[in-house]
Amino acid sequence: MASASGEVVTRFAPSPTGFLHIGGARTALFNWLYARHHGGRALLRIEDTDRKRSTAEAIDAIIDGLSWLGLDYDAPPVFQSERAARHAEVAFQLLENGHAYKCYATTEELEEMRAAQRAAKQPLRYDGRWRDRDPSHAPEGAPFVIRLKTPDEGETVIDDQVQGRVTVRNEELDDYVLLRADGSPTYMLAVVVDDHDMGVTHVIRGDDHLNNAFRQLPIYRAMGWPEPVYAHIPLIHGADGAKLSKRHGALGAETYRDEFGILPEALFNYLLRLGWGHGDKEEITRDEAIALFDLSGVGKSPSRFDLKKLHHLNGHYIRLADDARLAALVAPRIGPAVDQALLTQAMPQLKLRARDLDELAAGAAFLFKSRPLALDEKASALLQAEGARDLLGRISALLRTQTDWTVPALEATLKALAEELGLGLGKLAQPMRAALTGTSTSPGIFDVLALLGRDESLARLDAQASSADAEQQI
Repeated sequence: MASASGEVVTRFAPSPTGFLHIGGARTALFNWLYARHHGGRALLRIEDTDRKRSTAEAIDAIIDGLSWLGLDYDAPPVFQSERAARHAEVAFQLLENGHAYKCYATTEELEEMRAAQRAAKQPLRYDGRWRDRDPSHAPEGAPFVIRLKTPDEGETVIDDQVQGRVTVRNEELDDYVLLRADGSPTYMLAVVVDDHDMGVTHVIRGDDHLNNAFRQLPIYRAMGWPEPVYAHIPLIHGADGAKLSKRHGALGAETYRDEFGILPEALFNYLLRLGWGHGDKEEITRDEAIALFDLSGVGKSPSRFDLKKLHHLNGHYIRLADDARLAALVAPRIGPAVDQALLTQAMPQLKLRARDLDELAAGAAFLFKSRPLALDEKASALLQAEGARDLLGRISALLRTQTDWTVPALEATLKALAEELGLGLGKLAQPMRAALTGTSTSPGIFDVLALLGRDESLARLDAQASSADAEQQI
């Protein structure tokens, strides 16, 4: 199916009862990519009919998360709660054309019906008691719901773009409620009406909605509306194969950004590869994804979320990222009044091994420490080793004569000293790193010296060389 203009139209329709979790973000991505690949339109609908559980905070978080991932939409968001009158209008149209009916069954009657079905070990479904009954049999002024008169013979077939051909016997479908007694629409009705009115041609969503498709199609057919193409994507599981939960990483997109230090392009790429593939290609840019994405690449089996793989991919994108951009992202993770120019200068070395923004911040922290430096356990052990502080004193004295404070010149000077002392360069670098950074890991030692500058480097070396009392344990 295509829209009246022949273009592809997709939609992402989250319920704002929580934040944009990983599964929802992937569904949004697949819809967005499919529309962009086919030159169509991607739309956003906020399904906020559950007024008690929907919150403005969740709506803002969902829209913010989508924007952070770079998913833009071709129209302002549609809020389902604002369309109740239109939903009711369609329910009454179905009533008028004989595809729906008024049901006056009371709550007590329906509970008795379900109790009898449970006792007989039958499926719990509405038994159609008002389907062909004359409404005049109901007490005057009695409340009623409007139910869809679903086909009760034959079968319904869906040629799903992911699941393949799926068939359900119509007798398994019950006459479900379209409009409640208080006049409010049900989810099943609202979704179909909104999808039709928005011109949605392709419904791409999780396979937990596959059963809903069989219940929603009768509304399209009763109204004479074009039917959408369905694509039901397998759900995401944890690395252990169990249903994805918070312990596996089923968290909001903002958590990956704010707490895990993940770049949006890394999460974009990772979500793309969760259930979709193009050969063995792992690292796929945004433009490549638009060019390559199609539903034929979506697998039928659940994908497995692996946080380690996400961090590995994030490291790749950190190494590709602009240094000034990284500095701006990392600075708040270090502290107030951080020199972003210095941080930007340090990025080429800092980002070589970092897998997330927190690791970048930890690697850069030494630049902004105050003397006396606090030492971590490993750095303290390096400086307590026999001869370490004497060695620092000799290194400091030599570097004090250094006139060219650049990486090549510093490297040449310290390599010459190592050869003179008959030591490997690492034997010099280890206590220097501890004294200069307070840790046992850092960028290359010559880069550390260059970034700290002559005066600060010598002051830190002298502070650790002069007295064992200068050391402060963390």
